[in-house]
Amino acid sequence: MEFFHVVGRFFQDGGEFMYPIAIVLVIGIAIAIERWIYLTVASSRNRSLWQQIEPLLSQGNFRQAAQVSSQSGAAIGQILSYGLARVQSARRRDDIEKAMEESLMGVLPKLEKRTHYLATFANLATLLGLLGTVIGLIAAFGAVATVNPAEKANLLSASISVAMNCTAFGLMTAVPLLVIHAVLQTKTTELVDSLEMASVKFLNSIVERRPEAAQAGA
Repeated sequence: MEFFHVVGRFFQDGGEFMYPIAIVLVIGIAIAIERWIYLTVASSRNRSLWQQIEPLLSQGNFRQAAQVSSQSGAAIGQILSYGLARVQSARRRDDIEKAMEESLMGVLPKLEKRTHYLATFANLATLLGLLGTVIGLIAAFGAVATVNPAEKANLLSASISVAMNCTAFGLMTAVPLLVIHAVLQTKTTELVDSLEMASVKFLNSIVERRPEAAQAGA
């Protein structure tokens, strides 16, 4: 109970700029949770689908692999569907590879969606904290201008302490958002790398099963 009282007092002492910083924090946390869940589920679906398709590719059963990938909502399913659709008609490996690259370009925006906002919100929280502090200091110096000289020091120190709360809260919001942004960026990069690796393995399996494709692409 004492903790909440201290937090509430700290929030009130920071002034009006504490509210927009709090809004930024809430929105940033909501985006972080949504992105973490989305990327975790996407990674799990990709891994599960690849475990189903890899044996089919090694057996050269491209038709069944195409059926499995087309029925899946996973990102890797979309990419492999593009490649498998070109297996019969494409004469060169490059044709299949370009089709899969085109599909990957369509998948990337979904994986990177909204993550960049976290860095923007971190900078915004810092700037709002500084702005709140500056405005608080201006008000503090204006208030002590007409006060008894004996009371100026105490009043000024108290006003500065209150104004600095805004900067502190801005930094307490910005630092976690930056850390979360870095974590999500790393998670997204790992997911993209796994998609690219699966694409390479798929192309290699195509070449192994179709020697004439390898000769044409050489």
